[in-house]
Amino acid sequence: MPSAGDRYRVTIKEAHLNWGTHRYTNTRPRRGNESYIQIPAAHAYSIGIRAGSTYNCVSVEGTLNTTLLASGQQSDPLYAKQFESMGDLTILGNWLHNVCRASVGDKIDVYWITPTDMELTFIRQ
Repeated sequence: MPSAGDRYRVTIKEAHLNWGTHRYTNTRPRRGNESYIQIPAAHAYSIGIRAGSTYNCVSVEGTLNTTLLASGQQSDPLYAKQFESMGDLTILGNWLHNVCRASVGDKIDVYWITPTDMELTFIRQ
């Protein structure tokens, strides 16, 4: 489980920014504005980000206030590989596309305020 003060920074890639449309399989319909935040394996293991865990999440500029689900599986299936917006996969996409105007190569700083509360900071490159 994360501790207050844990953090990591991730570089946004095309698949993270356009998850709903930048796909290599046809396992589900393509949808616009779906995005996710990657959890690199080293951080998932060291911080203890378990698949299925939920976190209260706000953005530092105050426009995002949602619950994020740690989902997917690393090679150790107990640990998650991404954060997605719980219940509506477009919440993170709308924040990244419409508020942040994010592009591939920009960064997101993920910071835990408490073990269940996190803050995202968008960093333009």
